[in-house]
Amino acid sequence: MAVIDVPGYVAELKEHAVDHGFHVHDERHFVETYSLRQVWEVDLHPEEGCGGPIDLHLSLEVDPRVLLSFEDAVMDLPDDADPPDEFHFPLVFTWGLPPLPEGPDLLRLAIDLAGVGGIELPVEVSAIDSFASPTDAPERRLTVVAHQQVSLARVLAGEELLCEVFDRSLAVSRFLLERAPGWLRS
Repeated sequence: MAVIDVPGYVAELKEHAVDHGFHVHDERHFVETYSLRQVWEVDLHPEEGCGGPIDLHLSLEVDPRVLLSFEDAVMDLPDDADPPDEFHFPLVFTWGLPPLPEGPDLLRLAIDLAGVGGIELPVEVSAIDSFASPTDAPERRLTVVAHQQVSLARVLAGEELLCEVFDRSLAVSRFLLERAPGWLRS
């Protein structure tokens, strides 16, 4: 029997996201047959952004070697001992927008979002300019990404609910949602 119920934890994450003002649209679960690596993906957005231009994609990657190593460490512990906090799964928040005719200044946006995400949710801002044909104006696609680590010791203890991270991700989502209409003007 597994020490951690990963599907149950993903369900708790979705519930917790809803409690923090998000609307969950979709969930996917992928298993790589060769390595048994798993990925849970959840699509969500702020409740007030339904049908809006902002999409938030949450991805939890489960490395079976990390999970099995954690289970071995837990099984070797005495009954009253806590497991070491050295086993983690990556959790990635990715915000996407449609092509932006009036794209933002990336440096200014990165500085603004650094203040919104804070140290609890450091964000990375990137953009890709693409050209449909050589004579067309470029279309800018903006991507904002934040990386977190989910502690398996805290998941086992029932403590890893990421309240501050969800609050910050909601603030980032709302920041982008407020500014997107200006960037989408053609």
